[in-house]
Amino acid sequence: MKNTQIDYIRSPIQQPILGKLPYWESHVKQDISEGSWSKTNIEEHINLAQWQTYLQNLPKDPYVDTRWKSMSWLYLDDSGHVNTLDDCPMAQGGKYNDAKTMADKLRHYPALETEFLQREDVQEFIKAWADLWKIQPKEPILMQINGVKGNQLLDPLQGQGIHQDGSHFLSILVINRQNVTGGSNSLYSDKAGHHPITETTLSPGEIIHIKDNEIFHNITRVEPLNNKIPFERFIIIINSRFNDPFQNKVLRQHFPEAVLNNG
Repeated sequence: MKNTQIDYIRSPIQQPILGKLPYWESHVKQDISEGSWSKTNIEEHINLAQWQTYLQNLPKDPYVDTRWKSMSWLYLDDSGHVNTLDDCPMAQGGKYNDAKTMADKLRHYPALETEFLQREDVQEFIKAWADLWKIQPKEPILMQINGVKGNQLLDPLQGQGIHQDGSHFLSILVINRQNVTGGSNSLYSDKAGHHPITETTLSPGEIIHIKDNEIFHNITRVEPLNNKIPFERFIIIINSRFNDPFQNKVLRQHFPEAVLNNG
């Protein structure tokens, strides 16, 4: 299996990251420690307008109607460099995904664009995220860009409902939200949804961190504010330390040296 190290390449359109401020606001770790989730804004660390340009070529999701998606498996090596793990599919067991189009299947998606992964602000985001959760070298990280667009009411999860992703650590970053009403992120302490924790609507540049093995999440339906023009909502999902046996089995097959969660 070919693994590829992603080195810094500063493209002509890329702007340097301003300042050397701490990546995560001081409340983030405390929020996670006390309540298993936190919401913050990282616009000062990324060039959001440039990130949005990579949505233009996002491919259609072959498993879910009205969704566009690409994804890559990543890991940090012993030197802290970001590497890609080629060709490994996404795999969620039925315990973690109620949607028949997705559960208990090997799902193959086009990889994230190399130019995007090479951006310095993307590299810093991945490294800061791994540091937040104390991700070890060779521990697989799944990073996805996906989203929905259209002219009528739809369910972004296509029937998945309140769920966990089968990992310990999960974050959702909104990178584009145009002509949208709805699309609020809901957190619960139970899968049935009897014990809500919070509901929040993320704006572009805002990210929500979740201890995925401790709480459940969902998103409300989305529809256009103005029915005469299409709406768009695109996000980055990044997660690691998988407790889904199906996914870990597939990861081991594609990455024999992977550091996997056995708990």
